[in-house]
Amino acid sequence: MDAITLKRIDLLHPKLREEVKSIYAEICERLSNKKVVCRFTSTYRTKAEQDALYAQGRTTKGNIVTMARGGESLHNMGLAIDVCAILNGVEASWDFGKDWDGDGIADLMEVIQVFKMYGWEWANDWTSFKEKPHVQKSFGYNIKQLQKLPTFIQDNITYPKI
Repeated sequence: MDAITLKRIDLLHPKLREEVKSIYAEICERLSNKKVVCRFTSTYRTKAEQDALYAQGRTTKGNIVTMARGGESLHNMGLAIDVCAILNGVEASWDFGKDWDGDGIADLMEVIQVFKMYGWEWANDWTSFKEKPHVQKSFGYNIKQLQKLPTFIQDNITYPKI
C-alpha cells in the first residue's frame, strides 16, 4: 500500500473513509505484482488549490484539467479522488490503457472498476468535460445542493453534513 494515499484517505469526508480504505485494499490486491501501485493524487482540496488548478491552461501554463472553480468541486468537500499509477515506486502514469501487472486488464481501469462496484461516479462517463483520473461520491446530491447543506469542521476541514 502507498503511504501517501493512506494519508490522503484521512482527508476525505468522514462518511467515506472506511469505505475508501476497503476500496483501496481491494485495488492493492488486484495490482499485486509490485510493478505498479495506485496512488490517490488528490482527495480533499482547498478552494485556493482548486482555483490554481482551474487557472491552469487559462491564465497559467499547462493543460486545462478541470472545469470547476474553488467551491464548485467535490474535492472541496472531501467527496472526490483523483488517481494515478506509480510504476516501480517512482514514476507516475495516467495511462488508462496500460496493463503493467499483466493480467489482461489495464491497471487504472481495474481501479475504476473497483470504485464503480462501490457506487462511485467516474468522470469519464460524463457527457461533458471528461476527467479519467477523477471519481466522486455525492450521496445523490448535485453540487448546488451540497453547497447549501449545513457544514461541520473536523481537523480544520469543513465538510457538508450528509
